[in-house]
Amino acid sequence: MFTLSAFADEISPDPREQIAVLKSCRVRFIEFRSIYKTNVLALSDEQIKEFKKLLDDEGFGLSAIGSPIGKVAIDTDFNEHLDKFKRAIELCGVFGTRGIRVFSYYPPGNDPNFDRANWPKYRDEVIRRMRTKAELAAKSNVVLFHENEHRIYGDTPDRVADLLSTVNSPALRAAYDAANYTYGNCDPVEGWEKTKAFTAHLHIKDWKRGGHAAGHEYGVIAGTGDGNIAHSIKGAVAMGYKGYAVLEPHLRGGGPTGGITGPDLFPYAVEAFRAILQKCGGKEG
Repeated sequence: MFTLSAFADEISPDPREQIAVLKSCRVRFIEFRSIYKTNVLALSDEQIKEFKKLLDDEGFGLSAIGSPIGKVAIDTDFNEHLDKFKRAIELCGVFGTRGIRVFSYYPPGNDPNFDRANWPKYRDEVIRRMRTKAELAAKSNVVLFHENEHRIYGDTPDRVADLLSTVNSPALRAAYDAANYTYGNCDPVEGWEKTKAFTAHLHIKDWKRGGHAAGHEYGVIAGTGDGNIAHSIKGAVAMGYKGYAVLEPHLRGGGPTGGITGPDLFPYAVEAFRAILQKCGGKEG
């Protein structure tokens, strides 16, 4: 059973416009990344309270806190970052969700020229930090969904599988994103096959292979790129998947802090995924 959700800030910075568009698309869940161009972890308590009231009044829930936790260099101060992580856990309680989207760290100094072959030097520190967060999450009955984002430790199928199998915690699962594998010149089918046993969350966007380096600056409608989304959806159906499929189309661009699709294009992205889901035998719940 697939429950549709959305990174609603791709529609608009205005939460009321986000909700209006999602209601028209028959989507009632949000992966909460930002409102008013301010990240969820930087919002004031009053802003959080106002947004929670809006969600309640409109009958919306959250699929997860779409946090940027772990999207910092591996050599940054861990204790400071851990305080932000604890805020994300706190917000799970406020919004009544068990999920937090997380990442597994950029290279030292966030070096754009970092050779990915050097990641083994930093593997133990990545594992230590991720295990610490998983232990804290487990104590709070929270589940962390690791996204296979480009340039982080877990951006290849092998490193995602290594990370999740080594930490070996039910509080740390995979958020499978076919487009991210494609963008980073990994095979999304290999990505699914090597990480499906850990996958408990799906991000839905598609991309042409090669990312910006190949001139592909925007996401494409699901099913029209190189992400082979149908393969993972068929696999999820076969596994009896019960969870969220979160729309994150990036149709007008995307970067480290989010993406843009717009209120006009977002409905097309939703319906394209619904068509894939139907063809693959998946049921929406």
